[in-house]
Amino acid sequence: MGKLAVQKYFSFTILIITLLVMIFTIVGLYGGDVQPAGNTARAMLVYALPILIAANVVLLIYWLIMRRWHWAIIPVIAILSSIPYSGTIYQFGSANENAEATQGIKIATYNVAMFGRETSGFIAQDILSEMKRQKVDVVCFQEYNDQCGDKLNSTSYKEYFPYMAQGESDMMIYSRYPIVKSKNMNFEMTNNSAMWAEVNYQGTVIRVYNAHLETTGINSTLHKAGKLMNQGLDIEGNALMRAFYGNYTLGMIARSGQANVLAMDMRDCEKPIIVCGDFNDVPYSYVYNTMLGDKVDGFTEAGSGFMYTFRGGNKKVRIDYIFHDKGMQAVSYYKRDVNYSDHNPVFSKIAIHKQ
Repeated sequence: MGKLAVQKYFSFTILIITLLVMIFTIVGLYGGDVQPAGNTARAMLVYALPILIAANVVLLIYWLIMRRWHWAIIPVIAILSSIPYSGTIYQFGSANENAEATQGIKIATYNVAMFGRETSGFIAQDILSEMKRQKVDVVCFQEYNDQCGDKLNSTSYKEYFPYMAQGESDMMIYSRYPIVKSKNMNFEMTNNSAMWAEVNYQGTVIRVYNAHLETTGINSTLHKAGKLMNQGLDIEGNALMRAFYGNYTLGMIARSGQANVLAMDMRDCEKPIIVCGDFNDVPYSYVYNTMLGDKVDGFTEAGSGFMYTFRGGNKKVRIDYIFHDKGMQAVSYYKRDVNYSDHNPVFSKIAIHKQ
């Protein structure tokens, strides 16, 4: 009798966990619908979605093994609800082999991390060679450093990209097609910024946005903690976790405001739009949803396999994107694993329907 009671208690505990994991998953899937300010706990659940989905799979296997079919429905509901989210990270199928033969504009976005502050210009030249290999028409750079970039080789970039628009801080757009207009968009109380350039592609003027939104604050926290520890000061784990959470929350709120500014600017644009950049945020977050708006995430349309763009440390997350208006169509979308930065460059071939 005692053994049966223990089994019932264990099953009841697992059932409660199953219900809680499903609830957290559903709430996380809609966490990006609310402003992070005042809703930080709900917004933070978005970042836990991969773990929550994995937990649902484990719980589903458990209930199937136990042959409790009625309880297995709970994680099934959570997993089915997560399919659209999963599609922003992983796409089944293979890449379009005919993409390069399709008429369209090839876009790239790349956070080049100041070219490693390398003063010979070799990294900048290697990146240019990669852009040539991928037959890129327009490239959006974030964390661009002019002293380590084209200024060292002032003719090389211009030979392949004869047109350019430079932001006031670390932003750059190079183009093989004429740039007819551009605008810088600086954010308050931060070094991050955005810009756009209107590119005349075969008679159709397209506005290309290049955005670098507020960073997470994790690296700066680690840097400060490391300096204090080198000075012989003890850092408590709880204090470090509070600093992580505080800095990440502040960054999340700052990014949401920056995304709102860009969304308002895009709303007033009457030209076809392509949005590129390092958003420093994950799919389904408030920033992702706001920047996406009524546009299309190119990866969900033409990507394949597992998509991650940031590979710093042991983290592999998707924070760099290329979106486009519904009047266009992505025929390819992929990243390249190159080691010039802690980010991977993202490429997309987009078919432009004549307006």
